[in-house]
Amino acid sequence: MSHSKPARNPDAALTLVNGFSLEMTGKDVPGLEEARNAIPAGTKINVTFLGNEDLEMRISAAKAVREMGFIPVPHISARRLSSQSQLEDFLGRLHDVGASEHVFAVGGDPAEPEGPYPDSLSVIRSGLLSQYGVREVSIAGYPEGHPDIDDDVLWRHLDDKSAALKEQGLQAVILTQFGFDTEPVMTWIKNVRARGIDTQIRVGTPGPAGVKRLLGFARRFGIGANAMIVKKYGFSLTNLMGTAGPDTFVSDLASLLSQEPTAGEVSLHFYTFGGLKATADWANEYTTDRS
Repeated sequence: MSHSKPARNPDAALTLVNGFSLEMTGKDVPGLEEARNAIPAGTKINVTFLGNEDLEMRISAAKAVREMGFIPVPHISARRLSSQSQLEDFLGRLHDVGASEHVFAVGGDPAEPEGPYPDSLSVIRSGLLSQYGVREVSIAGYPEGHPDIDDDVLWRHLDDKSAALKEQGLQAVILTQFGFDTEPVMTWIKNVRARGIDTQIRVGTPGPAGVKRLLGFARRFGIGANAMIVKKYGFSLTNLMGTAGPDTFVSDLASLLSQEPTAGEVSLHFYTFGGLKATADWANEYTTDRS
């Protein structure tokens, strides 16, 4: 396998970074306030659905995103929902604050579902989303696989979710788990397109953050973080006190995409482990340097 560096392509890199989306938790509203002037108006900002957040926190974060001029994409964590009425309550509250048009339906962490939804497909098939004004649903993609789910199951679910959304007349976006290596991402994108799925893909990668923190998240999510890969990403395992940004990953991915005619619509989604402002500042600097 060749590991030569793809040729740099500044135009492709600009296209890839423009229209990026971001991730925040329910507790990150102060961070969003601090970063708001660095983030382009109309940017999609995903709001997580973590076990240590409650309904009020999720709703107020989604509302804050909208009020600051961005597009909220609240997460719906299927396995964390204890009942249909909890799902309806959440969707109803999102609708009340104007934050229900875009959602991200994901399975979620708990080993055992807390209610009737074992996976995001069951939430989509409930038919409830469009009743509360949802128009676009993001679904998860796993270029490097999932530590607890076989690849054939992941592919079948991607096919089934894509088909279910199409049947309901809902727009779809595929949002990937974060990775450090562009090669499995490109292989996976080609496989998605070969299955006849032409949905927009948002490739997840971490914004700038401390190396130790990045490796911690990688281990937690089962992402490949061996020495060769992290070197390609642009940080060193011998300097765990340093920080790393996605410059190399983004430039390499842009070059690979520009050489792949079947890639379709691909943009970036930043996991903001190092903070919203640091990530937005990085994106501004990256695009300015290439404009």
